[in-house]
Amino acid sequence: MTTAERARISSAWISLILSIVVLAIKTGGYFLTGSSAVLSDALESIVNVVTAGVALGILRFSSQPADENHPYGHGKAEYVSASFEGGLIVFAAVMIFIESARALARGVDVRQLDLGFAALFVATVINFFLARHLRKVGNQFRSEALRASSSHVMSDVKTTIGVGLGLLLVQATGWLWLDPILAMLVAMNLAWEGSQIVRRSFGGLVDEIDIESIKSLAEILERYRAPAIIDIHHVRSIRSGHFHHIDATIVVPEYWDIKRIDELTHQYEKQVVNDYPYDAEIAIHLDACLRAFCSECAVMECPVRLAPFQKIRTLTLSRLIADTASSKD
Repeated sequence: MTTAERARISSAWISLILSIVVLAIKTGGYFLTGSSAVLSDALESIVNVVTAGVALGILRFSSQPADENHPYGHGKAEYVSASFEGGLIVFAAVMIFIESARALARGVDVRQLDLGFAALFVATVINFFLARHLRKVGNQFRSEALRASSSHVMSDVKTTIGVGLGLLLVQATGWLWLDPILAMLVAMNLAWEGSQIVRRSFGGLVDEIDIESIKSLAEILERYRAPAIIDIHHVRSIRSGHFHHIDATIVVPEYWDIKRIDELTHQYEKQVVNDYPYDAEIAIHLDACLRAFCSECAVMECPVRLAPFQKIRTLTLSRLIADTASSKD
């Protein structure tokens, strides 16, 4: 197991343990206060515990190396974990909203708010530092599951702060009906957060273009581009968690022999992969220039040139992802 895999799994264990602790604190806060808003916060923490357990199992599975049946590895399982987490958040939001509506209808009895504030404060501090840790590890080791968990836990922090402020308002005004109204607002915010997590993870499952990673790739492709790499287009990426398989087509001089092109592309692939922020492999496909790029080709010793060199073709984002190369765009 690599250092990155150990870091991801240990962070998932930390998330599971602390989520259980926070759930116990918030549940105690609910029994002390009888607040619907605190109950809604505690219900969200149940989701945290379940999803932390799922994320741990998924990360252990996704850390398995590529094999004959899974040539791109097992990393896409992380998107399943994130989708599951987002779905549970939306489900919890619906349950919170229903329970809050019932509480509003039957009347509210809120008590011992000081103890409730103390419980919420402790839970918020724990979740805040947990969310920062998960975000740091998720970004460092490119884990979609940990990023989703971080987003959810930070959403929980915001929810708890909102609940605490709402309880202060209830205590100051004596308007007990504000408590279930606040819980309803919490539910609507959770539904939005959960739907966004599902949206992002679904995009990963169906290999939706990730503009940020393509931009990063474009910079690296340009950095190590040799004069004989006249153009690059039809760049595609299959994202499997922290591992990316990249396809790209490059335009090379038509008169070069296979050995010379192979040496060029092998060196280029190695340089790009070393600098790319994800674990990756690149499959390069070749197009001959067919003398259509003479004005943008910096290979000065070309024996078949039809036009003088003017300027090197810039690798723009739109050009990289285009299906074909064009000497006119």
